[in-house]
Amino acid sequence: MFSMCKQTHAATSVEFAITCRFFNNLEENLVVAGANVLKVYRIAPNVDAAQRQKLNPTEMRLAPKMRLECLASYSLYGNVMSLQSVSLAGGMRDALLISFKDAKLSVLQLDADTQALKTLSLHYFEEEDIRGGWTGRYHVPVVRVDPDARCAVMLVYGKRLVVLPFRKDNSLDEIELADVKPIKKAPTAMVTRTPIMASYLIALADLDEKLDNVLDIQFLHGYYEPTLLILYEPVRTCAGRIKVRSDTCVLVAISLNIQQRVHPIIWTVNSLPYDCLHVFPIQKPIGGCLVMTVNAIIYLNQSVPPYGVSLNSSADNSTSFPLKPQDNVRLSLDCANFAFIDVDKLVISLRTGDLYVLTLCVDSMRTVRNFHFHKAAASVLTSCICVCHTEYIFLGSRLGNSLLLHFTEEDQSTVITLDDMENAVEQQAVEQAPPQLDEEQVYDVDQHEAPSQAKSRRIEDEELEVYGSGAKASVLQLRKFIFEVCDSLINVAPINYMCAGERVEFEEDGSTLRPHAESLNEVKIELVAATGHSKNGALSVFVNCINPQIITSFELDGCLDVWTVFDDATRKPTTARQEQHDFMLLSQRSSTLVLQTGQEINEIENTGFTVNQPTIYVGNLGQQRFIVQVTTRHVRLLQGTRLIQNVPIDVGSPVVQVSIADPYVCLRVLNGQVITLALRETRGTPRLAINKHTISSSPAVVAIAAYKDLSGLFTCKADDVLNLTGSSGPGFVNSFGGYMKAEPHMKVEDEEDLLYGDAGNAFKLNSMADLAKQSKQKNSDWWRRQLVQAKPSYWLVVARQSGTLEIYSMPDMKLVYLVNDVGNGALVLNDAMEFVPISLTQENSKAGILHACMPQHANSPLPLELCLVGLGQHGERPLLLVRTRLELLIYQVFRYAKGHLKIRFRKLEQLHLLDQQPTHIELDGDEAEEAESYNMQPKYVQKLRYFSNVGGLAGIMVCGMNPVFVFLTARGELRIHRLLGNADVRSFAAFNNVNIPHGFLYFDTTYELKISVLPSYLSYDAAWPVRKVPLRCTPRQLVYHRENRVYCLITQKEEPMTKYYRFNGEDKELSEESRGERFIYPIGSLFEMVLISPETWEIVPDASIQFEPWEHVTAFKIVKLSYEGTRSGLKEYLCIGTNFNYSEDITSRGNIHIYDIIEVVPEPGKPMTKFKLKEVFKKEQKGPVSAISDVVGFLVTGLGQKIYIWQLRDGDLIGVAFIDTNIYVHQIITVKSLIFIADVYKSISLLRFQEEYRTLSLASRDFNPLEVFGIEFMVDNSNLGFLVTDAERNLIVYMYQPEARESLGGQKLLRKADYHLGQVVNTMFRVQCHQRGLHHRQPFLYENKHLVIYGTLDGALGYCLPLPEKVYRRFLMLQNVLLSYQDHLCGLNPKEYRTIKTVKKMGINPSRCIIDGDLIWSYRMLAHSERSEVAKKIGTRTEEILADMLEIERLSAVF
Repeated sequence: MFSMCKQTHAATSVEFAITCRFFNNLEENLVVAGANVLKVYRIAPNVDAAQRQKLNPTEMRLAPKMRLECLASYSLYGNVMSLQSVSLAGGMRDALLISFKDAKLSVLQLDADTQALKTLSLHYFEEEDIRGGWTGRYHVPVVRVDPDARCAVMLVYGKRLVVLPFRKDNSLDEIELADVKPIKKAPTAMVTRTPIMASYLIALADLDEKLDNVLDIQFLHGYYEPTLLILYEPVRTCAGRIKVRSDTCVLVAISLNIQQRVHPIIWTVNSLPYDCLHVFPIQKPIGGCLVMTVNAIIYLNQSVPPYGVSLNSSADNSTSFPLKPQDNVRLSLDCANFAFIDVDKLVISLRTGDLYVLTLCVDSMRTVRNFHFHKAAASVLTSCICVCHTEYIFLGSRLGNSLLLHFTEEDQSTVITLDDMENAVEQQAVEQAPPQLDEEQVYDVDQHEAPSQAKSRRIEDEELEVYGSGAKASVLQLRKFIFEVCDSLINVAPINYMCAGERVEFEEDGSTLRPHAESLNEVKIELVAATGHSKNGALSVFVNCINPQIITSFELDGCLDVWTVFDDATRKPTTARQEQHDFMLLSQRSSTLVLQTGQEINEIENTGFTVNQPTIYVGNLGQQRFIVQVTTRHVRLLQGTRLIQNVPIDVGSPVVQVSIADPYVCLRVLNGQVITLALRETRGTPRLAINKHTISSSPAVVAIAAYKDLSGLFTCKADDVLNLTGSSGPGFVNSFGGYMKAEPHMKVEDEEDLLYGDAGNAFKLNSMADLAKQSKQKNSDWWRRQLVQAKPSYWLVVARQSGTLEIYSMPDMKLVYLVNDVGNGALVLNDAMEFVPISLTQENSKAGILHACMPQHANSPLPLELCLVGLGQHGERPLLLVRTRLELLIYQVFRYAKGHLKIRFRKLEQLHLLDQQPTHIELDGDEAEEAESYNMQPKYVQKLRYFSNVGGLAGIMVCGMNPVFVFLTARGELRIHRLLGNADVRSFAAFNNVNIPHGFLYFDTTYELKISVLPSYLSYDAAWPVRKVPLRCTPRQLVYHRENRVYCLITQKEEPMTKYYRFNGEDKELSEESRGERFIYPIGSLFEMVLISPETWEIVPDASIQFEPWEHVTAFKIVKLSYEGTRSGLKEYLCIGTNFNYSEDITSRGNIHIYDIIEVVPEPGKPMTKFKLKEVFKKEQKGPVSAISDVVGFLVTGLGQKIYIWQLRDGDLIGVAFIDTNIYVHQIITVKSLIFIADVYKSISLLRFQEEYRTLSLASRDFNPLEVFGIEFMVDNSNLGFLVTDAERNLIVYMYQPEARESLGGQKLLRKADYHLGQVVNTMFRVQCHQRGLHHRQPFLYENKHLVIYGTLDGALGYCLPLPEKVYRRFLMLQNVLLSYQDHLCGLNPKEYRTIKTVKKMGINPSRCIIDGDLIWSYRMLAHSERSEVAKKIGTRTEEILADMLEIERLSAVF
């Protein structure tokens, strides 16, 4: 069976976060990684346009609210295991160190020329002698970097240390400085030494023969040589053996002498508690380190006695290390995360999501005398914490949305006695948690301080004597930390369970539901997943293509194009009306319709608009006060409906394209000329004046786009790019690299003033306070820089018949940038004139130079349409869209220091627009062309439509066969969402009206004008449009009940338990424990089943089932059982299997519950209450009910390792057959009379139920052990495969082939295909392949094949699809060529990554046979010439490969 696996929704979880200077040395970025995705963010001010006009960055005291903006994102062929950054000698930016399983380390850095990640060095330690016989993949390669950047170490296989020394001299500086001046001659080659020296290995056993089981490694601060702390447990113990062996952990410090490669041990601490987790070094002036254990915190320093506190009463019994009980604190630190926010303060995020601030109280000898804890906030459950810009903290999470918090320390203003304070804290604890998921409740943090020592925050010895340490005796000053949420990153991990349900569609009046679809082909399904954990639990509803809500539609024959414009804003009464469109113009072949849009839409006549000619374009000018209407012969300027000016365009050829950048209007004429007009208001009369500067019209211009730049990226001045550190700025740093320009009349004193623009206020510093204020201003320089606005500049982009793209500055029409062969779609577009001095490029010799610049590729497609728009916040992220006949290229602009115009373009995405050859043949005859010429022609209708506000989002609509929305919001990530799946959109316009707020209009193939809005409940700024429904508890199994169209969900709530069952000889008895107030009680779970209606996504009231305490739901399915008495029909029941988890002494028993959903008359005013649950059967079984399914009307249940078949009769289950299997069956799925079961250790088995003999027998099984996580059938026409996902993150396909020799006559299932996915899959379902859309490809190769959709614990979604052999062979050859054709990011080889990973070495070779869809799809991103080259190598045509890919995309877009 040949198949392909492709991930369609990237992982969203965050597991690592660090801050580093990724783009240049001026700006700090946040780099986050989760699974195989690496993203780079910057923290940017979140101010809207109106506020931005008023702000003066230099005078602002407080920072505005911040947001996270994604600047770059990379997907890797390997899961990130550890992430660190280092500043290398002479580097212009930081390098990243990323480690991968089993023992690989890559050092990467941004390449400023192409904005790609370039690999500086690769380190690989997977040879057999280094492994030392280990075959399992247990050990995480941990990387740590010395704080003074002298070396990095990586722990491999838990047995060896890799040391990576860095060079510290600065001989590299001259090179980079040579980069930044415009190059006159080739620089003399300088021999440079690499900043990374040869790595070497240290065996831990050589340092100390007991050194094993390493728990944590860290570098200490402030030592002359790099000093490494290793926390390890030489002889292991566990909680049950504490009485025998308790304090087992040891901490050693090793000094690394890199030159001599000697490593003396300089300090050892023995007998630390057995449950140590981490060690954290503390910076000078305090020094030393903190050891975190599950129940205690211990401060250690080389020369002072240790100081430790216990955080709960478990620590008192489990260790004999001297610990002092910490008052008023009851915590456990397992799964906690830590980050220092100051030398003596750290933030602790517990596994419950609570944030605590821990302060180290230090005496005058600089030793830690005390710890102070304070609960600060309740937030998301974190996987990593990172502090950015000294006052922001990023909480990365796998289980909920990651948050960016801002923390401030309040001034010491209030004096409060301790009693008041305790009351205040109690009141805050009583407050209810709000319903929002992301913005959790945020408490204040109170901080006790000795009053006189507010600044230095050290409680001196004398003060302890003066104030005493009694709580009531002292009046303490209160300091608070306030945490507030700034921004959140949406995360849909982990996907625990998911199912497909039917999508509810609202009719035009917004209430009635669409009836059932006629055929399976038309069922609209949506993907619903149970995601998150505990208080971050939610239901996520995914939509793959946007289905707009159509408010109304009109039949309008023969209309080819539509526009909406505003009337003069100054005449409108209210500001709300000002943003509403007033006129709608529709263009027909030879005439125009003008409609007025108010409460209703009416046609208006006798206006200044011309109606007897076809309109090419209508738009607003002069801050929306004027309207310009362009026909094929005229340009008309109107104010409202009054005509002001009519400019005839007589050049012997019709106007075919218009682009506006207020106040410029640019026209393209059919014969290749470009005419620009500008709006002038002299003495109050507005006029359009034709620009006397023109551009040459040969070769003919085929597309134009005018652009008003607000990002400041488009600049010709070098000083806007270069900054004082000499580095070239990153993409998207605002207009000036590093400093505000000093005002001209002041003399610039020194570079400090140049950097921070403080020369203006040359005042004397009167006091320390002013000094402090000024240093604070310098700290906040990073956000002040981002708030400075760039002056708008105007540019015209044109594409010519010869395939070149040119950028001219307006209004002087100077050529500043030229790209050869833009239709080829290279990854980076650069200026062909970069090294040509400006003086030569005047008219006379221009053509000669330009053609000599770069050879053209043969037959690359011509650009047909261009669009350059500023998206993101305030237009700071310019995108260039180039449409050729077949596809759309999307480029983003980044800053680049060389050349005339200081930018380059990097390709972000490439979309297919056409999937078939155009049917109509263009007429070349002159007469036909002439007769048609001044009429509107469909081929000139613009396909790229920019909109500034549709549902609150700005973006571009791409019309045509495969219409898509392209968004790029303030979040900074490019989002491409398909519209409707199968419509063909002719034209599009944004439409804001009283009745249709921020909606849009579009024509589809039927000449119907549809007025629609985007559904507001979806969040579009995500990889797929998604709706998260917060549940605030863990969602478990989820199923869709199709008869009643309702979702059934098991939820799990957790609360501490003080009682437990103990075994007393013959029965169990409940006993209650009381262990004192510092004891942390275990957590017990309460399960419940609820119904959720897909109309409102709310829980149906009074239709839930509460399970008993201790009763865990282990299995839940909708089963089809035969009716009682009659054998003809089947009926759907809910069947739930449970288990009572008491303790290890009491035998496990479970219940089978069977329920029926009945519809009742809903209560008045509560339409949701129409469902009730009726119990059909409930009975205790002899073991835990571990899996459920149905087979030909009978119920199948797995009780541990036994499998029973039951028949439901008279409200009772009657046993029919049973069989014993391996160890513990946790999943059963069936098809016809075959039963496919998954064992938790012993792989899979196939059973067969014969109804007439009432026997259940083993048909075949897999002989090798395998930890199975999920199972599903692979259906390929008449072949049945068994798809299995396992604990090592692989996908494996088995088949039953009794005629094959190695299957031992069918006893053994054969492994036919395997693939390493790299993420854990727990849940899958199947969807039949249908041909959707208007354009069918014949023959349909995917008849009767099923698509398996999977969801992973990292929040990724993907599919596995059986391929026809022809497509498989083609893809396989393509995959083999691409493996060596593309450069591998981080040096990771896709083939090695996709090879199956096993713990024990198997006796068989990998079967492979599954195509890596992600690698195949990277073919789309190649340039046109590279694609042809690859296609030639495998002996096929590019079109064939792209058509196969497009067909698969169509099949998989089912949601």
